[in-house]
Amino acid sequence: MISVALPAAEVAEWVDWPTPLAQFAEATGLAMAAYDIECVRQVGPIVGSRTGTLLAGSAWWNMDGAGSALERRLVVAVLASDAPAEETLHGMRVCAMPLTRLGAVYGVLVFGWCFSDFSSPLQCERIASTAGVSPDALWDEVRLEPPVAHARMATYTALLTTLVGSIDRQRDTIEELSRVNRTRDLFLATVSHEMRTPLAALSMRVELLLKTVPNLPAPVESALLAMRVHVRQEAGMIDDLIDAARTLTGQMTVVTQSGPLGRVVRDAISTIEGQAREKSISLSVFPPDYGDGIMVAADPRRLQQVLWNLLLNAVKFTAPGGEIRVSIAEGSSHVEINVSDNGQGIASADLAHVFGAFTLQTHANATGLGLGLYIARRIVELHGGSLTVTSAGRDKGSTFTVRLPLA
Repeated sequence: MISVALPAAEVAEWVDWPTPLAQFAEATGLAMAAYDIECVRQVGPIVGSRTGTLLAGSAWWNMDGAGSALERRLVVAVLASDAPAEETLHGMRVCAMPLTRLGAVYGVLVFGWCFSDFSSPLQCERIASTAGVSPDALWDEVRLEPPVAHARMATYTALLTTLVGSIDRQRDTIEELSRVNRTRDLFLATVSHEMRTPLAALSMRVELLLKTVPNLPAPVESALLAMRVHVRQEAGMIDDLIDAARTLTGQMTVVTQSGPLGRVVRDAISTIEGQAREKSISLSVFPPDYGDGIMVAADPRRLQQVLWNLLLNAVKFTAPGGEIRVSIAEGSSHVEINVSDNGQGIASADLAHVFGAFTLQTHANATGLGLGLYIARRIVELHGGSLTVTSAGRDKGSTFTVRLPLA
């Protein structure tokens, strides 16, 4: 089996074709080529018989060769009718079928160049004269090859139709995936800008009213405070949606740097201390230095996001007067950060689903989209670590464990 390379345009459009066509040609003995809608041969000729090999080394498939001329006529016929076509030259049968992508014809597959019946020296002499090869050499090859009867050619055509359909469907699927990816990117850009911007403006105006307008009536001040909470919740949900989309598509990244763990832990705890005090929840950290002496290679902002999420959940699902403990333990190669509480806990049947996307708690005034733990686990995994959870059951508290490699 050999393949004669001819000038090609838009190589990427045809890069998937040579291998399956070569395999089909080798299995059937047919000669094959693919043309674009400009009647330019993009693939082939690919031959699978000794006769085809001899012709491929001649003028048969040159730009002005008899074989190329017949193939171009078939291409024109198929493009004009969007239907298969066939022709015979000196006893050799040649067929053509359209290639479609997303419902539109983008090329034509030409195949065959085989005898339907036993050939004769006279036919071989005519072909040899046109191709510029020795008639005796061509006859020596042709007479040793069995003809391809119409019934067998029909079988080959059906198999080739299935093969072509499979490749075209694969290409359609890839095109659809590309479209979905473009839509996703547009969605992320739209959410990032069009939804964040008005929320930021609204938040700024609420803060401005609360700080600059003296003696606000109690109902007005209460409404503004509620608005501030809701705006922050909406902004948090938008951030979660964007992070979740990046996680699902593999676009989330972390930029690690070596630094003390204590700084990250302190920053995370400072964001929820006020809410813990409002519920009279006791918050303790061990060791007291917050892990200042432990060096980790981490993205400080992302790691703080993880710890903040765990601590926020602990406050949210712990009853007033409860207790939250943060413990840090350094091992030989990893550090473990445990966030424990004596809150509502997690039923054993729910433990396997805690880190799933859009997993919502329905108790203790749960809010949000249920994406926080899903995102947190992915962030920890991007650091080369793990995030796990244990719980003795409902109303028996829970412990989330972050395990990170040391710097």
